[in-house]
Amino acid sequence: MQRMGEKTQNHPGGPTGPWCPLRRRLFRALWIATLVSNVGTWMHSTASAWLMASITTQPLMVSMVQTAITLPVFLLSLPAGALADVCDRRKLILLTQSWMLGASAALGVLTIMGHTTPWVLLLFTLLLGFGAALNAPAWQAIVPELVDRSEIQAAVALNSANFNVARSVGPALGGVIIGLAGFGVAFLMNAVTYLGVILVVSTWNRSADASGISSEGILGAIQSGFRYAAKAPVMRTVLVRTVSFALGASALMALLPLLAKHELGLDSAGYGLLVGSFGAGAVAGAGLLPTIRRRLSINTMVTLATMLFALVLCLLPFFRPFPVLCGLLVLGGGSWLAILSSFNSSVQTSAPSWVRGRALAYYMLVFFGGMAAGSLLWGAVASFAGTRATLLSSAGVLSAGVLFTSRFQLTA
Repeated sequence: MQRMGEKTQNHPGGPTGPWCPLRRRLFRALWIATLVSNVGTWMHSTASAWLMASITTQPLMVSMVQTAITLPVFLLSLPAGALADVCDRRKLILLTQSWMLGASAALGVLTIMGHTTPWVLLLFTLLLGFGAALNAPAWQAIVPELVDRSEIQAAVALNSANFNVARSVGPALGGVIIGLAGFGVAFLMNAVTYLGVILVVSTWNRSADASGISSEGILGAIQSGFRYAAKAPVMRTVLVRTVSFALGASALMALLPLLAKHELGLDSAGYGLLVGSFGAGAVAGAGLLPTIRRRLSINTMVTLATMLFALVLCLLPFFRPFPVLCGLLVLGGGSWLAILSSFNSSVQTSAPSWVRGRALAYYMLVFFGGMAAGSLLWGAVASFAGTRATLLSSAGVLSAGVLFTSRFQLTA
């Protein structure tokens, strides 16, 4: 099999535009394989949430699916970021992709055989989450190895578009597959989508210089990253604003399966369309974001987007027409994208290159930790107060967070 060099099939010269990275054979092949894999991941996420809502009516158990997805990133983001700096990233990606393929395939087989209980589903969701957590920092860190420096920003934007397009397509497709073939088939189809990424990465002939292992140990890398995060004012601001947003916003995805199935009476396809609407909003938000940023400061934009997200949480329980619900989730997805992209870009532009990966790891630690804790919290609240009151409470927490963190001003 032909092996592809890290920047082969270039088209040197010419203007640098948003599509330029796709002219590179390796980046293009990996981008396409990742799109297929991301669609599979969102199919799987939709199937696991809907399966849990189908086999139990306990809000806490349903919300724990979201906790199981995000908790591994909270636990492993720091060592994963250090591993990405001190290990061969190509080998690390191959290992984590193979791990996730095996976990998804095993869950599919167990589900078809009728052996998937709520705790089995949570266990395999955790296993998949561990693979994704170890994979993420290495995956982000290889971008500069695939394109020229002048194309990095365009490559990051293309990867973001890849994820958001998959988020708008995958849930709806997953809902249809669940209705036609069942949950187990959806899990197995996700397992198959990992093969494309494994094939492309296995043909990558990574240079010896890029494959070199850092002399800094994992523990030392984590400690130096912590010292930076503790002392940098921009990092402190981002981390405070991030945890404030994540705790309140986590209620939406944690409780959406319950709202769709038990209060709206939707089937799997309807639930998939709701989640897909959220993804479509993120895609639209990505397109509008440059225009909005030219008119508003980053701090004003994040504040307004947070209040819009809180408004969506307030309105969702009171509307029944399906198009209206989809429209509200489009607004939620757009505000979500604006907020998280602002946090992420603040970290990337403020952190020096030697610690940027670990700064991003600390940001992921706080965000996914807040999502995991918030999902568990809102699931417990919904067990006693109901879904409607819980969504209203989470909107209140988001609004209060805007007030309490107002002295932490984000800057461009």
